[in-house]
Amino acid sequence: MSLSKDKDWWRQAVIYQIYPRSFKDSNGDGLGDIKGVTSKIDYLKSLSVDAVWLSPFYPSALADGGYDVDDYRDVDPKLGTLADFDEMLSELHKVGIRVFVDIVPNHSSNRHVWFQEAINSEPGSAARSRYIFRDGKGPNGELPPTNWPSHFAPSAWSRESIHGGKHNQWFCHMFAPEQPDFNWDNREVHDEFLKTLKFWADRGVDGFRVDVAHMLKKDLSEPLQDQATYPGLTNRKPGQDLLFDRDDVHEIYKEWRLLFDSYDPPRVAVAEAYAPAERLARYASPEELGQAFNFELLEANFNAHEFKTVIDRGLAAAKSQGSSSTWTINNHDQMRPATKYGLHPTVDRLRWKNSGGTTHPLDEVAGLNSAMAASMLIMALPGCTYIYQGEELGLFEVVDIPEDQIQDPQYLRNFKVDKGRDGCRVPLPWTQSGSSYGFGDGKAHLPQPKWFANKSVEVESQDPTSPLSIFRKALALRKELVAPEELTWHETGEKHVLHFSRPNGWHCITNFGNSFYDFMSTLPAGAQILHSSQELQGAGLYLIHGKLSNENSLPPATTVWVRA
Repeated sequence: MSLSKDKDWWRQAVIYQIYPRSFKDSNGDGLGDIKGVTSKIDYLKSLSVDAVWLSPFYPSALADGGYDVDDYRDVDPKLGTLADFDEMLSELHKVGIRVFVDIVPNHSSNRHVWFQEAINSEPGSAARSRYIFRDGKGPNGELPPTNWPSHFAPSAWSRESIHGGKHNQWFCHMFAPEQPDFNWDNREVHDEFLKTLKFWADRGVDGFRVDVAHMLKKDLSEPLQDQATYPGLTNRKPGQDLLFDRDDVHEIYKEWRLLFDSYDPPRVAVAEAYAPAERLARYASPEELGQAFNFELLEANFNAHEFKTVIDRGLAAAKSQGSSSTWTINNHDQMRPATKYGLHPTVDRLRWKNSGGTTHPLDEVAGLNSAMAASMLIMALPGCTYIYQGEELGLFEVVDIPEDQIQDPQYLRNFKVDKGRDGCRVPLPWTQSGSSYGFGDGKAHLPQPKWFANKSVEVESQDPTSPLSIFRKALALRKELVAPEELTWHETGEKHVLHFSRPNGWHCITNFGNSFYDFMSTLPAGAQILHSSQELQGAGLYLIHGKLSNENSLPPATTVWVRA
């Protein structure tokens, strides 16, 4: 299967996110690796995905799960080699699957050659100007230059001495102290990332996911200003915040677009950017990256009104910029949706997670049914669908990781107020048995729960009603059903039910409520049921958990696709 030359292939693609260290271990060292990805290409093909996105696989000390990058143009030796990467890319392309890689332009690791050069150079040097170094406040420079907060610690500033610097300056890091921020006012930084993008694009990489795309530009005018509130000053106009979503960041992506368009087909990118919908669309414009994640559904409850509001706002924003909409309910930073939806909306999820899941009961059946319904809904929307590894297995969050085995700096560096993201990064279960359920020949780098056995690919592949089987059928159907990027809402008479259609007669109906919904009576005669998130089979409408009392009714927490 050859890759098409369609320059718009990505606008309604399905992209599967792989967290390499937790996908498949090929050599038994407990870490997933590049050869592990290559070994599972048949599995990826069985999902009918159009592309995979690989979270960082670069050399890294793992201060932040690989997002602390030592070298942007190499593979971590623990994960493989560039030759392994090239082989994986070639084999994926052979089966028609494209490849996105993660680009982390806001910060490097402290081990990056540039930062090592910086801390060994004098204040005011060209080497230091690639990062953000400043003198401290106080009589002896003992106080941080500003009150800017870090996501992983109280302050975004640390003394250079923690990394061996001999001078008395502070450096800026919006994340862990091992992740010093680049100075994007420095032209050398721009040129270096253009070289990196070209390096991967020349190897055949099809697209890029841009980490914290909204944070690259900061107001570094002197004197540096404090933040009055977090995340932004309340009296500042949109685009003029000190640190986030500044107007001047878009000049970076316009330059990247010129590089992307020099390839045939053009390379594409998706921004991880946190901004209001109307501003988010700028990142996704054809003049810039093409896509930007719509994260609103990640935070939404399983609620018809919330979903429709987000969908309408996202579609309108995308249309205003001529961009493609993106939809996702899960990623490597978020609680698994089957868990999120299985908790009552009033539950404090952070407190629940930190307790190891002991403060409130988890309704696993409701959570899984809701997650499957939400997944099939977003698959039917105009635009691009992103799926995080394990989502197709209906995995729950692993919340009982012992404290001494937690790896996430979000927990370790930030007063242990958030148990972190390890629970969604636990290595995948491939088989029902084995020391790591088929992840590798040895133990996994994060502990796997015993319930993984029955959530393994091996078990779910043999069950036609499993989440995996439902996903596979849905994704295959989606390829056949994809229509122009439009939808029409249909009145349901029920506030808990959403019904929309696409221009080719593809209808998607989701019941968010707690009672059955008579959906067949709202459709034209001869309407054909194609698929549902709880398997509906034949006239009797057999479900995973039994037979419906009314064959014309859609059960709670269920999505159905119909051709009419």
